[in-house]
Parts: sequence; structure tokens; C-alpha cells
Amino acid sequence: MRRYELMLLFRPDLEDDKLQSAVEKVTRAIVNAGGTLTKVSPWGKRRMAYDIQHFREASYFLLHFDIAPSAIRELERGMLISEEILRHLVTVLVDHGSAMSEEDIPPAAVPADGEPAAQPAAAEAAEAAAETPVAADTSAEADTDADAGSDGGAAGPAEADAAEPAAAEAAGETDSDDSGQTEEAEQAVEA
Repeated sequence: MRRYELMLLFRPDLEDDKLQSAVEKVTRAIVNAGGTLTKVSPWGKRRMAYDIQHFREASYFLLHFDIAPSAIRELERGMLISEEILRHLVTVLVDHGSAMSEEDIPPAAVPADGEPAAQPAAAEAAEAAAETPVAADTSAEADTDADAGSDGGAAGPAEADAAEPAAAEAAGETDSDDSGQTEEAEQAVEA
């Protein structure tokens, strides 16, 4: 059994006795479907944000009840047929029967540090960016320049060309063409 909240908007031109009978019809449908009412609260007539069936006002009622999820569809079908009801909205408040505890969650879903797991696609993209040959080769070039005794780390024109794709890739400005990436990697290896 789940706890639901039902907001009903009734036509404003209904007399009090017809309004009460319409509310009773909905509550009887809930009880007949195996549900139990917890709260019925009339909110009175209120102005709506926009016209519904040429009405600017509606009589609002809020109902809280417990019922099996399979019975909700039949309740909504009955409310859609009713001419007295302008609008309705059913929302789940609390799930009493199938609450999962932390022991029920598979270990892969809960990281050790307690933070939410990253999206699988984002994790794969981060791993792919970390393992690109261009990024690894540019750091190797810096080591060879330092060994060759270059003037304080200033890069020559060939080295600058190889560093540009790495910088663009780090900024997320990669081409969608895979052949361009392999050419850049080959140039970086040659340099």
C-alpha cells in the first residue's frame, strides 16, 4: 500500500449538496478499490491561474489515502469521466511497502565515500581523455627538451604545433573526426 495525495478541482457552479455528493463518490471509489482515507480537507473556492472549461474559479479538495498502486489507474479513469471534476492530480506521498534500506542497494551503486556515483558516460569520457596518447606525448616532449638544455622551457615551432592539439583537447575542443586525432598523435610521436 502506498500513500497518495489527490487534489480535486470541482466546477464552481455546483451547489453544496452536489459538491458533497461528488466528493463522496470519489471517496467511495477509493474505499471500494481497497483503499483507506486518511484526510479529506476542503480548501473552498479559489481563483485559478487560467480558465478551465470557461471557468475562472474552482472548488478545491485535498484527499490523502492509502491504496495499492494498481488501483490508481481505475480511479483516475473514473475521475476523467466525471463532469463535476475540472482537474485532478494524484501524487505519491510515501511508499510504505517497498522502502529500500542501504543494505538492499548493490555495492556498485553506493561509493565508499558516500557521494553519488558519477554518470557512466561521464566516467568513460574522463578515462578516455586521461588515456589519450597526445596528452602523454606532450609531457614526454617537455622531458626531452629539459634534457637537451633548451632555453628555460621555451618551445620551438614544431613543439608548439604538437602542444596546440593537446591544449584544445584539454579544453574540450576536440574534433569529432577520429582520423584527425590519430594524425595528431602520430605528429606528437614524431616530434
